[in-house]
Amino acid sequence: MAPFSSVASDLTVGEELPELRGEYLSGRKAFLPKDTSGRAALLLFGFTYQSRFAVEAWTKRFRKDFEKNPQVTFYEIPMISGMARLGKWFIDGGMRRGTPKADYENVITVYGGTEPWKQRLGVKGEDSAYLVVIDQKGKVAWRHSGLFDETSYQSLAVQVRQLVSAQ
Repeated sequence: MAPFSSVASDLTVGEELPELRGEYLSGRKAFLPKDTSGRAALLLFGFTYQSRFAVEAWTKRFRKDFEKNPQVTFYEIPMISGMARLGKWFIDGGMRRGTPKADYENVITVYGGTEPWKQRLGVKGEDSAYLVVIDQKGKVAWRHSGLFDETSYQSLAVQVRQLVSAQ
């Protein structure tokens, strides 16, 4: 089963996030945007092992502001392609060892189908983080890519606060 539901096109603000299928580190199947359960959500995509450092920096800062807010959630989404799929059990096991059990439901691994998502997200530097904020209905509200920087983070935080206050 493909981890995407439609032909790839650039992801733009205001459009509904195409369905993304993967698996939580807990082993449960993941379906975005459905699983956001009416919450604003930050999706942090990474396409290489190195990109995890950018994703983790963004996540750490986001959690500082929003972790205790039940109207907001986040998902780190490692996008794994090519022959790496053959090592799924090994890769997932390594991620579980490096992730607190309480965070298993915030990490969604996606094996295969990464090319359409690279196109949707405009991936140029694969070691960067690709961020998408979706609203409570699964529509794209904000996008960004790159390493963590406070100015861009403040833009993200303003968008998330607006989504929560509009609810």
